[in-house]
Amino acid sequence: MNKVFLIGNLTKDPELATTNSGVSVCRFTLAVTRNFSNAEGERDADFLNIIVWRGQAENCHKYLRKGSKCAVVGSVQTRSYDAQDGTKRYVTEIIAENVEFLNSRNSGEGQEKLEEKKDVAELEPIDDDSLPF
Repeated sequence: MNKVFLIGNLTKDPELATTNSGVSVCRFTLAVTRNFSNAEGERDADFLNIIVWRGQAENCHKYLRKGSKCAVVGSVQTRSYDAQDGTKRYVTEIIAENVEFLNSRNSGEGQEKLEEKKDVAELEPIDDDSLPF
């Protein structure tokens, strides 16, 4: 079984491209923090290349930004190619089947809206006689 579940933050804005046959593909790198600390007491992170296809690729490009938190479900794929210097290079990537956006759409506006709320003592009473019911 080849199944991966990851939660992390984007290291940069996602990049959207289209194949010759018109299929959308989005690429981004996800920083995933490890569950244990290193010798200095800090938690290291792994930086994993994520590939998303078709409609979900377009949604990732539209809604995700550098620093966005998301969950990815997918599979690991390893491929190789010959570099210009003649050496064989290996690349490991995560092919996403599902990407969940974990930040709220208005995460930047949420705090401002909370601050705009009035205190209960500042509210004006309603005259019951003016209500239609």
